[in-house]
Amino acid sequence: MALSFSIISISLPQPFARHEIETRLECVLKKGIEKAFYTQDHNRYLVYTQFNVLSFIHWEKADIIKALEKLGIKEASSFEQHCLYQDYPILIDPTLEFTCKISNEHILLKEALPLYLIIIALVISQSVGLEKYEQDLEVHFGKSQALLDLTKSYTFFKRSKLVEFTRNLISIQHGMVSELFLLDKPNILWDNEEAEKIYNTLSSTLELKDRFEIIEHKLNHLKENIAMALDLFNHKHSEVLEWIIIILIGVEIVMGLIEFFNH
Repeated sequence: MALSFSIISISLPQPFARHEIETRLECVLKKGIEKAFYTQDHNRYLVYTQFNVLSFIHWEKADIIKALEKLGIKEASSFEQHCLYQDYPILIDPTLEFTCKISNEHILLKEALPLYLIIIALVISQSVGLEKYEQDLEVHFGKSQALLDLTKSYTFFKRSKLVEFTRNLISIQHGMVSELFLLDKPNILWDNEEAEKIYNTLSSTLELKDRFEIIEHKLNHLKENIAMALDLFNHKHSEVLEWIIIILIGVEIVMGLIEFFNH
């Protein structure tokens, strides 16, 4: 009979440094692969990624809630309603003739090697992190039309809003590329064919590449629209400056004429 347990990856609602996790949960996080650090207690694993996702492997729900409470997470007992998370059943069957089989329903492994479990935690954490960026982008899409409507008239305050919006879009794009590590495979996979198979299969099942490309397309679309809006504002800004110069010259001419006729 196959051994069954689960992995749940939770996006923490506030950023934590690695040493904060270690201090509050009284553990030592060892380097796993790339941006993943882990600790093992018998058959339980805790995996922390630097994009602020914490994965619990083979943990009871009550223990997960206690850990979240130690981290100061509000409403930890109902984290499913207040935090982004993804969970996956993992089945271990030593009689399998292959290393793994991954479907939308579960992950089937021949053996629960630490490397395999950390890879699974990393990929699911990437999926959770990507979901957070997807939600952030939807919020920005909702704001974009209102910002584009600002181009109907010009004020410096409106222009600064567009600049701030562009800065946020760049931050989202930079975070996806540099933090989630979606564009590069972990180095260890180049020397381990079975581990690479687990990584590739799970990434494909969770559609990480496709979702990343969709976000990239939306980001580029938004950036192009905002760039056009900024060009319009810059043009209007130049027009305003030109009129200010013309008015100042006119005032100077009038003042000169008044002074001339007074004399």
